[in-house]
Amino acid sequence: MNPIIIDAQVLAQLELNRYVEEQAQELAPEFEIDAVHDSDFGTLYRVWWGMKLLGTFYRADIDGLWVAQPVESELRPRCETPEQAQLQVIALGSVKC
Repeated sequence: MNPIIIDAQVLAQLELNRYVEEQAQELAPEFEIDAVHDSDFGTLYRVWWGMKLLGTFYRADIDGLWVAQPVESELRPRCETPEQAQLQVIALGSVKC
């Protein structure tokens, strides 16, 4: 294969990837997760939507389940995975956004 064609294909794929990423950012809000150490919970993961804290989640020592703590809810769902806990925080914490 001609090196010029390969370079053009790579460039086209990079441009397509950039376009898809830009479109995804416009369609869906950006959530960020960071972590802090908490004396009660150990590693406490925080879920942010821009500058708004949606809630936190952590792994419980008692049973190993993940506990979601959405800011806008008194519910504290227990989840099998950290991904499920993140989704609970997003779903329940962004209700009033």
